[in-house]
Amino acid sequence: MNIPDPEYHQHEEFRNRTQKLAELRDMNIDPYPPKFTPSATPGSLQTTYAGKELGHSEDAEKETTPLVSTAGRLILFRAMGKNAFAHLQDETGRIQIMFNRDKTQVEGYTPTPEMTPLKFLEKKVDLGDILGVEGHLFLTQKGELTIFAKKVVILCKSLLPLPDKHSGLADKGTRYRKRWLDMIAHPDVMATFNMRSRIIRLVRDYFERNGFTEVETPVLQNVYGGAEARPFTTKLNALDQEMFLRISLEIPLKKLIVGGMLKVFEIGKVFRNEGIDRTHNPEFTMLETYAAYWDYNDVMVFTEKLFEEIALKLFGTTELKVKIDHEAAEHTIDLKTPWKRMTMKESIKVYGGIDVDAIDENKMRQILLETGTLDPKEVQNASRGNLIALLFEEFAEKHLIQPHHIIDHPIETTPLCKLHRNPKERQERLVERFETFILGGEFCNAYTELNDPELQRSLLVGQAEKKAAGDEEANPLDEEFIESICQGMPPTGGLGIGLDRLVMLFTGVHSIRDILFFPLMRPGE
Repeated sequence: MNIPDPEYHQHEEFRNRTQKLAELRDMNIDPYPPKFTPSATPGSLQTTYAGKELGHSEDAEKETTPLVSTAGRLILFRAMGKNAFAHLQDETGRIQIMFNRDKTQVEGYTPTPEMTPLKFLEKKVDLGDILGVEGHLFLTQKGELTIFAKKVVILCKSLLPLPDKHSGLADKGTRYRKRWLDMIAHPDVMATFNMRSRIIRLVRDYFERNGFTEVETPVLQNVYGGAEARPFTTKLNALDQEMFLRISLEIPLKKLIVGGMLKVFEIGKVFRNEGIDRTHNPEFTMLETYAAYWDYNDVMVFTEKLFEEIALKLFGTTELKVKIDHEAAEHTIDLKTPWKRMTMKESIKVYGGIDVDAIDENKMRQILLETGTLDPKEVQNASRGNLIALLFEEFAEKHLIQPHHIIDHPIETTPLCKLHRNPKERQERLVERFETFILGGEFCNAYTELNDPELQRSLLVGQAEKKAAGDEEANPLDEEFIESICQGMPPTGGLGIGLDRLVMLFTGVHSIRDILFFPLMRPGE
């Protein structure tokens, strides 16, 4: 098989560095040693010795200041006579290194009159190489913490250059596709991902402290459900069987409640074969949780307390200054509980000026068609409940800047939610569902879960009929799920939160791609 060389092999810098790599090996220097154990990271050194008196370079040269070792990527190298100054960087930060012509040694290299260790570093080491350094700390005349390097170890010889320091990675597509370069060139990107990790730890801790058990359910499913979305399909060759990547965590988690677990949660990837935009990626991270003997009122309180606690632990305040997008005005969002609750119909009246109880379906259709933003066929075929949901999306949703729980939705919006307990709302076929909105976007979806197997089956049969009629987002009939709740599911409150959107809120970024390590990219982006 004739495999062509990759394009980067033609890069002049690649050829130059490959030559240096060969020269290192000819000197019996291992350019990729298996281990190095630093005593501290660049960031921890900065923290530990901030404000301390350490003396200057002459003290380090006499070895009267602390001896440390660290490692990182070389991002700056500047020769200045008998010394050279460099910066090493890792995810914790960066630190300055001073190499000296007479005092610095390179592990594995035997100096010659023609090439001192300092000259060796100038000639054989490049920006982007990963180095280990041991030496004594001192402060420069400008007060910058610096290591006087006594020993240097080449830990990894890089063969391609870093992005140019000044032009950097300007193209967003390149930054997302080559995330490793983005993280090296933009320390704020690394900080965002570290914040993402911390937020997920806080979420997990909150649920565990409140008695929830973390579980794992299958990603590959025989029957998909739990949301209105088109699935990704694949084939299990061992069984010659079509399979689906899950679009939701809901159905298997409810089976665990039937099985006797009282409080469960799962954090995991779900997959929806849908569009890509500022807040959507076909692969995303979902938090779903179910608590026996709770209803949607309990879940509302629990949810808003989660957001409040995260804000307090991250920032010490419930107030966040955020924008909907780069061009929008900055908003001060207050996550302090309790949050505002409004029925869907109330929100349409308050924010859209439309009283849906005072108009019929034809008037609703007229109002929606006049917006010019909706598919006329969708509007004409919509039931009353779906028309109410469309009016909410068109006229109310964008006004929900401060946290709102929008409660009591039409039954057409979900087949998995319990009918309202109050006779009037039940007669209007409203369900005990809420969605939480902040900055005009949805963050949570929750129900008092439907546990009536007869009603549940009739609703899922309706979904199956819609699917058979060509609705690609409708759910198939899952008889095994119906069978499970025939065995008895207690009253249950359920919640789903898109964790990526949660992270976007607390990091202040405007695109889901900025908080995904490797977002899905269109070819050519």
